[in-house]
Amino acid sequence: MALNSMTGFSRADGTLGSVSWHWELKSVNGRGLDVRCRLPQGLEALEQQVRAEVSAKLTRGNCQISLTLVRDQDRRAIKINEDVLEALVAAANRLQGRVEAAPPTLDGLLAIKGVVEVAEPEETEAERDALNGALLDSLKGALDDLALARADEGAKLEDLLAGQVTQIEDLAAEARRSPARTPEAIKQRLEDQVARLLDGSATLEADRLHQEAVLLSAKADIQEELDRLDAHVAAARDLLAGGGPHGRKLDFLTQEFNREANTLCSKANDTSVTSLGLEMKAVIDQMKEQVQNIE
Repeated sequence: MALNSMTGFSRADGTLGSVSWHWELKSVNGRGLDVRCRLPQGLEALEQQVRAEVSAKLTRGNCQISLTLVRDQDRRAIKINEDVLEALVAAANRLQGRVEAAPPTLDGLLAIKGVVEVAEPEETEAERDALNGALLDSLKGALDDLALARADEGAKLEDLLAGQVTQIEDLAAEARRSPARTPEAIKQRLEDQVARLLDGSATLEADRLHQEAVLLSAKADIQEELDRLDAHVAAARDLLAGGGPHGRKLDFLTQEFNREANTLCSKANDTSVTSLGLEMKAVIDQMKEQVQNIE
């Protein structure tokens, strides 16, 4: 199973009788799975089922689910509110001798709010169940498309991350081969340091000289950092090859990469090694940014 991104979009349209609809699904990166639904009035009862379908398909991400529903207006019933109409006619008759105005017309009366009412056709329980079932089936198709979109994006991220892991490996290998790490280079650096310690001092205790030499030697040794970087590279490749929702594990691993790169820079005894460490940190930052989108 390949890695999945948390970013994706899908849409699904459907019709049933006189009703048409479309689902829109959008997901972006998030710490967990956060589902937000926007359903038409009267369909709020579907929200729990919608959330269950999303949870069954996705593991992480902020998901926005919206449904737009359109009913055929030809099925709407037109109803005249007789009580309101009669009250308006009676009022107009009472005012005929008191104000100068044209007598009311039918179209004018019908245009007054409350006189004409548009009633939606009443649905039977069987019709509601059929519509809900069709809507959920359509949602499942949209979720499948969203999962595919996230998988496609995940495949691109996987290739990008694999390249960044290789860059880190190459930089670590270059640091391992650095001439500054050879015994001769370390010895020369120790001799220079000792010469500076002796400068201006007639004598230097043997114990003090030994302590300084040990400290300088330890500072110059980045073998442990390089070995841990190699182990992190292997772990990253295992996660990338295994697929699945490994976004959190990869995020933790980038933190470990960054810790070793920082230590490498602080212990470097040569500007060339420091430069490699800084370049490695730049690659790790790019990797960490991409990992935030992995499910």
